[in-house]
Amino acid sequence: MKVTVCRKSHFNAAHRLCNDAWDDSKNENVFGACNNPNYHGHNYDLVVKLTGEVDPDTGYVFDMKKLKDIIKHYVIKRYDHKNLNLDVDDFKNVNPTAENIAVSIWNILRSQIDSRFSIQVILYETERNFVEYSGE
Repeated sequence: MKVTVCRKSHFNAAHRLCNDAWDDSKNENVFGACNNPNYHGHNYDLVVKLTGEVDPDTGYVFDMKKLKDIIKHYVIKRYDHKNLNLDVDDFKNVNPTAENIAVSIWNILRSQIDSRFSIQVILYETERNFVEYSGE
């Protein structure tokens, strides 16, 4: 019997979408306002889903307090109130799109959570724009 448990978190961060191999005109054409040289920010909502077997002793798939602490320590502290381009090593050579942020978060969580659990990351960049990544 597999069950999915979910934890929702939140962080604020600034970024600029830019491909350094392109000139200013092409970056502006492709990324529009998201290419602002002075950066722009988002209030990101993060949903982490873990799927696994229910432990017969605890009735848990995964201890939600432990999941909360992992997300807070390894993700929120790393990204919250940061300029992703300048302050976060994950994006020194990677464009900090929502897609790439979600993949980075998944990789961080995968290194902290036993592989018997599948992980899915859902990252809302805005209320209407979000991405999902499950390691595939």
